[in-house]
Amino acid sequence: MATRRRRRRLRKRTRRHLQGWSSVAAVVVVVWLVGKWAAVWPILVVAFGVIVVAGGGWKLWRAHSDAVGQDREWRAQEEAKARELSMTEVDALSWQDFEAYIADLCRRDGCTKVVVSGKSGDLGADVIGYFPDGRKLVVQCKKYAPERSVPSQDMQKFVGTARLEHGADVAVFVTTCRTFTKAAQGLALRQNIAACTGTCWGPGPREPIWRL
Repeated sequence: MATRRRRRRLRKRTRRHLQGWSSVAAVVVVVWLVGKWAAVWPILVVAFGVIVVAGGGWKLWRAHSDAVGQDREWRAQEEAKARELSMTEVDALSWQDFEAYIADLCRRDGCTKVVVSGKSGDLGADVIGYFPDGRKLVVQCKKYAPERSVPSQDMQKFVGTARLEHGADVAVFVTTCRTFTKAAQGLALRQNIAACTGTCWGPGPREPIWRL
């Protein structure tokens, strides 16, 4: 207990000494500046001017950098929007154009070696490509009317060919209609098939398809 009190008194005494010496040093500096003011004030003015100019230059550079970054981001967003179609425009596409559009979205998201079958008898592989990490993507595209739902029979056919026939690492079923039946959704979930309506691949913010 006594040791703690001695340590506390020592710390207080040390702080008082430091404060005292700091005050003395401040007074000495002020006296020296007053005595040498004629020689010192031009240096202080120059130093202050340099600080002001440097600070203003830094603020201008930061504002310019922010403006350039915002402009670049805006341009990228506008370019992405220009490549996307509204759901109404997609609904008006032919099935061939719809497959080509999905292929373009895959390329935009970083897929390579993207090819479109564009013919019947492709066994469910309407679009094939490769993700940046090397995985193979197989996409089944169904151009249906908006009010329809994808039935389980369509999903069953794709499940049977996507991996066994085409060796897909990631299998995606995309459609222009707005929903899948519960049976189709359940089958897709059990078989690890990404079932995508327009809310998944359509216009607006979304995750790249290769994150599936």
